Amino acid sequence: MVMHAHISWAQAPAVPDSDTALPADEESSSDDKAAVDAELFYELLIGEMTTGQGDPASGYALMLDAARRSGQEQLYQRATQIALQSRSAESALIAAHAWKDAFPNSRDANRYLLQILVILNRVEDTAGPLKQELALSNQRVKLLTLKALPQVYGRVSDKALAAKVVENATAGELSNPATGPTAWTTIGRMRLAADNPSGALEAMQQAMKLDPSDDGAGTLALQLVDAGVPGAQNLLKTYLAGNPSPEVRMNYARYLLQERRSDEAREQLAALTKSNPELADAWLVLASLDVQGKRIDEADVALQRYIALSEPNASSPTVAKALSRAYLMVSQIAMDRGQYAKAEEWLVKADKVSPGDFSVSNQRATLLAKQGNLSGARALVQALPANTDEERQRKMLADAQLLKEAKQYDEAAKIVGEAAALMPKDNDLLYEQAMLAEKAGNITQMEQLLRKIIDRQPDYYHARNALGYSFAERGVNLEEARSLIDSALKYAPDDPFIMDSKAWVEFRLGNKEESARIFEKIFARQQDAEIAAHYGEVLWSMGDQAKAKDVWRKGLKSEPDNETLLETLKRLGVKP
Repeated sequence: MVMHAHISWAQAPAVPDSDTALPADEESSSDDKAAVDAELFYELLIGEMTTGQGDPASGYALMLDAARRSGQEQLYQRATQIALQSRSAESALIAAHAWKDAFPNSRDANRYLLQILVILNRVEDTAGPLKQELALSNQRVKLLTLKALPQVYGRVSDKALAAKVVENATAGELSNPATGPTAWTTIGRMRLAADNPSGALEAMQQAMKLDPSDDGAGTLALQLVDAGVPGAQNLLKTYLAGNPSPEVRMNYARYLLQERRSDEAREQLAALTKSNPELADAWLVLASLDVQGKRIDEADVALQRYIALSEPNASSPTVAKALSRAYLMVSQIAMDRGQYAKAEEWLVKADKVSPGDFSVSNQRATLLAKQGNLSGARALVQALPANTDEERQRKMLADAQLLKEAKQYDEAAKIVGEAAALMPKDNDLLYEQAMLAEKAGNITQMEQLLRKIIDRQPDYYHARNALGYSFAERGVNLEEARSLIDSALKYAPDDPFIMDSKAWVEFRLGNKEESARIFEKIFARQQDAEIAAHYGEVLWSMGDQAKAKDVWRKGLKSEPDNETLLETLKRLGVKP
């Protein structure tokens, strides 16, 4: 069993004042007292010396003997600490019991005893010390203690028993409006640790009955949502509808992002930046979502707000790294708007906070290429240092991206293939190579690569979607295309681009009504130019030309240069 010398608690045990020692024997002469004091001093000196010289067992014995003979509480505590430092839990327990016997009302002794019992996995024996700790605590310390209990009992083997002991010990607090929500939340956390999610949900419900705005209950609700406990989502929504803590709302947004529920995550972040506009991180995550959703104006506003909040703290390495990312995003926005001088100004700022960052050099190369200097851009990337396969691969991919944006797809695909050879098990690289092969007109290679990915990693749903969409786009293997896309949706049911593929294959199969229904649903959430191209064509084929033009106009607004949309309009001879 691993012992820990440090005892953690809601409030660390304090060294008692000198007046807590037992009174001296009034009948003893001054000479006797001096002799005892000298002997005690010598014993303490030897105890500390032997401990320091690697013999803690002897030091512990001397210190405990000195504590018993002198009746000084500090010496009981020191004996207990020596035993803990020597990883002797049983000896520490003996010292703590002796300490508690000598000072029954000592909170320090009680706390040490409680945690040593936990370390020894004697969970049932902790009930008494725990009740005493709660009984002797004022409300502030009691709340801190309650919050600490799941961590205190975190390593015991029988977590169900620990939850029961804590529930019994806190019975007197459960109906108290001041401490009840925290007590119930603690019980809920311990039940969850004991694989009792329904019991944890019940505890959370009790906590929220006493106080629907309790932050501990909100945190527990989020844990239960993450664990997939039925009913937890509704309780979390109730908590969030009040005045939730920024941390809970931010963590919920992160959870939603992990679940690929980006629209809901954005709603939470928008609410968070409104209620707590001083939280810089929320603005940065919101900006990232707006960039992904091509809400460029909103992203720009969020980024400027983040930068204003973060620049005063740029000396922090963590903040500097995030600032560099923000500067790059603002630079990209300026670049997309054709504001090349402004884009370079932001890159200079990024250089200052993150000198030597590959991403900054890479984006500067992109800026050169945007201004027509492709050879200079590629030379800049190729001149960057690379000492490992990973760094060489990163350079290759940056070079390939420049070629891709210049529509030199065949050369880009070759370079990505070389990068993939450095990391033969990397399916992401194979996928990128497949997409470039398709753009270069090498459909056979694309299909081979995508099938290879699916065989190696069946849950790589992007490959399934890409192959299914390619079939649908070319009007071949439509039943297989539908099957591939349906299987991709099982992994990512809310992905708007896979839903676009689904609607498009239904259109190719002649199911126009079903296709239009799906498109209407996803276009309301994400007015992407490529989705607009497909949706508009479905509407146009159904005779709803006015609505089709409206959809196309919205798509052009989000991305005026989208190749798929422009090709669709040209093919149909439409000026929206």
